Amino acid sequence: MSSLTENELLEYQGIARILHNVLFNDPTPELIQGFIEHDVAQSWPEFTGSARESSGRELLSGYLGQWTYLDQWTRDNQQALKLDYAQLFYGPGEPNAVPWGSVYLSERQLLNDKTTLALKAFYQEQGISFELDTNQPVDHIGLFFAVLDQMLTQWAQSDDSEAIERSCMILLQQHLLPWSGRCLELMAEHAKTDFYRGIALLTQAYLEGLIQKLNLVPMTARLYR
Repeated sequence: MSSLTENELLEYQGIARILHNVLFNDPTPELIQGFIEHDVAQSWPEFTGSARESSGRELLSGYLGQWTYLDQWTRDNQQALKLDYAQLFYGPGEPNAVPWGSVYLSERQLLNDKTTLALKAFYQEQGISFELDTNQPVDHIGLFFAVLDQMLTQWAQSDDSEAIERSCMILLQQHLLPWSGRCLELMAEHAKTDFYRGIALLTQAYLEGLIQKLNLVPMTARLYR
């Protein structure tokens, strides 16, 4: 019997797709307008019922509440959101919340280190590949949510979901959860906009919900930032 109901699978899958787009791609006016039109902040599922989750929803709702129509999206506010995203994940200079797992798990804080190679091997075993516009390490936190989107979709559609559930648990336990909490903690701490601060808190709650529902025990690992 599946650890998640069909409705829960669809909720987790839908939010995984949103988190992939938000964490992996530069923000655009169209992204914000889509959040407003689909009332994303108010319709965000309650995964844990925690104070962190409530705070994240309030921050996101407050930020989106500033904009009613696309023409209110001013150049200054668009620039502020783009700058916040860049400084969190890419720089200039040292990013505040590096999005690649190997940087947290490697003593020398290297890209494409041993943990990235292990993730690549897991993806190859699962038949998972990416068509990316840039030469992006596959352990970017945003790409994990693209894979979760795909896995949860297959899980919801499969009559025999045990293998998919097992693969999803391995992805989380071994490859994402050992370091994602630190990344999201740094994101919440350093974000200059309530949009990314709220997303950081909601992403933490999302993963906490999966830990509870799947009865996961994340692998422990020494973190180097």
